[in-house]
Amino acid sequence: MPSANAYVPVDQAARADVAFPLRTVVCDACHLVQVDYDMPPADLFSDYAYFSSFSTSWVAHAKAYVDAVVPRLGLGSQSLVIEVASNDGYLLQHFKPYGVPVLGIEPAANVAAVAEEKGVPSLVAFFGRETATRLVAEGKAADLLLGNNVLAHVPDLNDFLAGVAIALKPGSAVFSFEFPHLLRLISEVQFDTIYHEHFSYLSLTALEPALARHGLSLFDVEQLPTHGGSLRVWGRRGVSEAAAGLHAVRAAEAAAGFGNAAAYRAFGPKVAACKASLLAFLADAKAAGKTVVGYGAAAKGNTLLNHCGVGPDDIAYVVDRNPVKQNTLLPGSRIPVHDPARVLETKPDYLLILPWNLQREIMDQMAEIRSWGGQFATPVPTVTIRP
Repeated sequence: MPSANAYVPVDQAARADVAFPLRTVVCDACHLVQVDYDMPPADLFSDYAYFSSFSTSWVAHAKAYVDAVVPRLGLGSQSLVIEVASNDGYLLQHFKPYGVPVLGIEPAANVAAVAEEKGVPSLVAFFGRETATRLVAEGKAADLLLGNNVLAHVPDLNDFLAGVAIALKPGSAVFSFEFPHLLRLISEVQFDTIYHEHFSYLSLTALEPALARHGLSLFDVEQLPTHGGSLRVWGRRGVSEAAAGLHAVRAAEAAAGFGNAAAYRAFGPKVAACKASLLAFLADAKAAGKTVVGYGAAAKGNTLLNHCGVGPDDIAYVVDRNPVKQNTLLPGSRIPVHDPARVLETKPDYLLILPWNLQREIMDQMAEIRSWGGQFATPVPTVTIRP
């Protein structure tokens, strides 16, 4: 498949998509699920099309985290919060009213520039041992080191975790990371979250031994609804006493069989059923003379569409609020991307929500389609029509 964020400008439509192998494998020893072909990170993230602030629910999620973590950790003017993969400042901006100093680390220069405009200091770099060592040498060790949906984007997990151990301030410093939970990916057939930017798909079964290798441990875990079901893990240097939330997730993964290969082998047939459901929905809509358009030029949508062989004959166009993605073609499927206003002009029968994790937000934004009898649809784990 092509890179999921390699959107094609309309004036370059004649150019061929560059495709790369996309396959997931699981390690017999540590049970880390990984893609087996690593695209160079600089090709994926140096100039990036994803801006976190275009999702209002995600910004609200970030603010709620900040409002809770400041009193939980007693952060103040003498503290330093470092966020890895800080994107456009969507999260760190919320520390400003508390007077807590922040630093974003963001490899995409175009995105970091937007954060700087918001007053969020941002270092354009990839995070690992080298960057962490440089920060500490400059007196920038973290009281809180956080990252939302960054662990999956790391090609060398050991280098990243070594950087975490280095960057934490001696004493009571804490790290917190959020990532989609492999347990939910498998149980809810979220195969569309597999793409080249996600080098690994994480469980505590795989993560905890990796942390221990670098002198780190978890002390708590929260289960979150974001991105189809995520974990927020809390940890520090040394050995920590495990809270009830950590025990609960460990037990759930053990019950799912994450320590043996059968749990992973059973996933393929579920993906095939999801594909069949989407193709049947599109075929039935076409046979009935109904139009289907998509909402959200999301990376997960590109995996879904390309795996299922869906193109402009099946879905007329996709809309997205992000102007960077508008007036482009989706990689692989070559479905055109427009402003959401196009939906109100053409009045389709179905709006297929590709970033299904944001379905409530999108249904609220696009509620007007109900005025002409339009309906919403979500594709995973099977097509569901929502009035």
